[in-house]
Amino acid sequence: MKKLISKEQGDNNSTENRKKYHENLDQETKNWIEEDAKYFLHQALSTPVMNVLSKTEGAYIVDLNGKKYLDLHGNGVHNAGFSNPDIIDAVKAQLDMSLAFTPRRYTNIPAIKLAKKITEITPEGLDRVLFCPGGSEAIEMAVMLAKQVTGKWKTISYWDSYHGTGFQASSVGGEEHFTVGQGPMVPGAFHVEFPNYYRNPWGFTDQEAANQEYIRQIKNILHRNPDVATIIAEPISATPVVPSGEYWQEIQHLCEQYNILLIFDEIIEGFGRTGKMFASEHFVTPDVLVMGKSLGGGLVPFAGIATKEKYNVLQHRSIGHFTHEKNPLCSVAGLAEIEYIEKHQLVQNAETLGDYLMDRLQELKEIYPLIGNIAGKGFHIGVDLVKDRKTKERAVEEAEQIMYDCLEQGVAFKIIEGNIITMRPSLVITKDDCDLVIDSLKNALEKIG
Repeated sequence: MKKLISKEQGDNNSTENRKKYHENLDQETKNWIEEDAKYFLHQALSTPVMNVLSKTEGAYIVDLNGKKYLDLHGNGVHNAGFSNPDIIDAVKAQLDMSLAFTPRRYTNIPAIKLAKKITEITPEGLDRVLFCPGGSEAIEMAVMLAKQVTGKWKTISYWDSYHGTGFQASSVGGEEHFTVGQGPMVPGAFHVEFPNYYRNPWGFTDQEAANQEYIRQIKNILHRNPDVATIIAEPISATPVVPSGEYWQEIQHLCEQYNILLIFDEIIEGFGRTGKMFASEHFVTPDVLVMGKSLGGGLVPFAGIATKEKYNVLQHRSIGHFTHEKNPLCSVAGLAEIEYIEKHQLVQNAETLGDYLMDRLQELKEIYPLIGNIAGKGFHIGVDLVKDRKTKERAVEEAEQIMYDCLEQGVAFKIIEGNIITMRPSLVITKDDCDLVIDSLKNALEKIG
């Protein structure tokens, strides 16, 4: 019996279209792809790989033949651009200082400077920081903090969310792809539906009506479970789906009422992606803000959390006991990334060109019925493709065809949930890059009709 591969996190890498794409690659690339498959453990979302890269630079990736692709995915690390020369120079300078690592019980100036900078750029009141190697570990720290501070242990999070592959991170995540076959997960993890105004099970078109039904699910859990420690969510989903400000205000009110910590996972959305330095600035300030991906400057793995002074009460515990907790090399990369974003006004660029890109996509929607909905903020955009706008049936096959067509035209993006084109480019892209995205998408849509 053939095992189905989840479409929640990415495009299927075992379809006929992927095979055809591979057939058109040159022999050297095919050979390296075979070598990759020979030595790495196979995974549903990364084997076989799409292509072999020779360079990642700015907003673009480059294959072995020198073909450039505007990368609208980038795994979320390329906010300041791939191989950013300012960040590389900062890392090189740190290596030349012979301070690439600091053992536990010691600190270093780069780590202190980065921690201070984080408290300056995060929403007001988030004054304490912890760093760790990756986003999954940062989620673990955030949830542990909530449990320790509240003295409670259950969690509420959202179906179809991804928070990492650690046991606690995948337990609060809402995707079966990362839990099935693992045996018992971390207990006490409740899940509810994320507020989606385009796709909701009741057919509501009114935001307020939808919000109340979504919130009712959470109230039901809280009424029966006084031992919930945290509600954890992405302020805007990875899809993306954008809740209303009123929704998050109500959630924050419930957290205050029930002594619950609100955790926002901004691993994808932080550092300017949504046209604000952090997506929470569109809504409310959480008790804990989780960051990662781009914090490493697109060079090194790094992540962390920022929280409030009043939660600095765990001197008798160690929730962030990681070898690279205060890594100076990662710290200078993170600090250089933030300074580059600020110096070149990339948050403003994401807001301005994000609006431009959304407007151009809306123009395409007027022409092509295949586009059912467009959602997002800044450079965090999703295009929901449908076979029929009334039924909203997902256009899965069409989405995959469009993805490979655009790839041939030099635009690379990721499909989520089988039919949603996700656009998360580097914040350094230009208006011409935005036009390239639209032209490529229009050409691909035209072929489908």
